[in-house]
Parts: sequence; structure tokens; C-alpha cells
Amino acid sequence: MDLVALADFNLVARHGGFGRAARAAGRPKATLSRRVAELEADLALRLFERGARTLKLTEEGRALHERTRVLLTEIDELAAAIATGGDRPRGRLRISAPVLFSQTAMGKLSAGFALKHPDVRLEVTTEDRAVDMVEEGYDLAIRVNPDPDASLVGRIFLRDRLVVVAAPGLLLPAHGATAPAIVRGPMEGPMTWTMTSSAGRSSIAADPVLNLPSLMMVRDAVRAGVGVGRLPISLVKQDLAAGRLVSWGDLDEPDIALWTLYPSRRLLSARVSAFLDHLKEAFPMGTADELAAHIGG
Repeated sequence: MDLVALADFNLVARHGGFGRAARAAGRPKATLSRRVAELEADLALRLFERGARTLKLTEEGRALHERTRVLLTEIDELAAAIATGGDRPRGRLRISAPVLFSQTAMGKLSAGFALKHPDVRLEVTTEDRAVDMVEEGYDLAIRVNPDPDASLVGRIFLRDRLVVVAAPGLLLPAHGATAPAIVRGPMEGPMTWTMTSSAGRSSIAADPVLNLPSLMMVRDAVRAGVGVGRLPISLVKQDLAAGRLVSWGDLDEPDIALWTLYPSRRLLSARVSAFLDHLKEAFPMGTADELAAHIGG
């Protein structure tokens, strides 16, 4: 397969037309059209449906574009690295990160990374949904307890745990009794929260009185004494130390695991490797205490 023709095909597919691609690349439109036609002849496939005013990828063309655009980008990056005599991270790095981690940690992490790697253009988007990394063009995703995905490679870089906290004026009820609760998510009536503390194991019936869209808001409402909340220890550690909140115990649920994920079929770029190293430097042991110190530092 002619890699030049393949690159021209991806250029046209990315820009949605021969004219737009020619203007973007400063190339003759006729040359791009000829290259794509030659590629179609070599593959014995129609890659575009050509209308009077529109150009659309066929199903085969879309599949070829999705499978080859990342590989061609990596070839370009490798060539650039060789030409400059090293593998210094450079270019754009797109990261998707969850809302709470972005609000508490990504600002400082991103600034530190930018200072260390000035040739990288870091772009962070904040969302809790599972993004399609290849389709949406992400190099790296940070996720909390992600579902297994055979198309992604991942590793845990941080662990956290949930604790049940309240303002000092809100007293822990007797075992099994009801307590007003502040929750993130649907208000579905009383829920049983089982906790473990130095006094042993106990449960409360958490009755939601307030629903808020973010854990930062839940923490602020718990501070105000509206009700009890279950929150990551990293988010409330300073409040517990200062006496603004008290702990009723660790929630009897699995730990929170923060993962870094990237597409398995991609070579690990210097940019991604550099950011993974940056996370390791920030959280060498991967503990909640390290995250709390990072948030409060």
C-alpha cells in the first residue's frame, strides 16, 4: 500500500472534502484526487461516495480512516523524534479526567507537567463518562474503577477510600437508626450505610435530605451541618484534622481505584510516557494520604 496515498486519503477524510484538504495542506486539489483514486484502485474499494456538492466516506472508507489515522500520526511523530535527535516529548497531549480529580488535583499536576515539558501542548477535558479514546482522539484517560475493556491498557496509580463524615454538632445515632444524609446521585429513600471504626462495626439508615451534583458540594453541605455524607478520605482529611468534620467510620465498601488508560493498539508515545512518569513522581506510593497532601499543598 502506498503510504503517501494513504496519508492523502486521511487528509481528505479529516477535512471532509478535496477542496478543504487542499487549502489546509497547500496542495493541489487535483493531486489529492488522483492519489485517492489510485488508492481506491489498488484496494479495489470505493472509499468515498462522491456527490455533486458532498463527499462522504463509505463504510469501508470510514473503517480504513479509523484504523490508519493514529498509526500515521505515530509514524510522523517517530520521524520528528529521529530528526531532532531524541525522544523529547512534544506535540498535543489530550487527557480525559473525572470531575473530582480534575477539580482537586489536575490543575497543579498540569502546571507542573507544562513547566517540565514546554514542547507539549496539554489539553485536559473533565467528564465522568467513559470516553471512546480512539474515536474522540484522547491519548490518555483517568478513570475511577473503570469497567474492563479489552481495547485499553491500564494501571492503577492511586487508591482512595470512602469515609462517613459529619459536622461536629451532628451526633452519631444508635446502631440502625436514621440520620439525614447528603448524597450525589438519585434520592431513592433511606439507604443502609455500614461503617467500621475503632468502636467496631455499625450501620445507619441514611435518609437523603439533599441531592447535589458534585462531591465538593456534598462536602461543603456536610460542613454546614445539613447531614452526614460519604466522601473520599483525601477530600476531607484536612477538615478532619482541623475539627471541621468528624468521622463516623470507614464505609464498608471496596476502595476507590484511579486508573490511567490508553488504547492498547497504540504505541506508547513519549508524551504519554512522560505524563505517566509525572503521576508516579506526584504519587510514588499511590496512597490517599499522598493525594490529600497534594490537594492541600
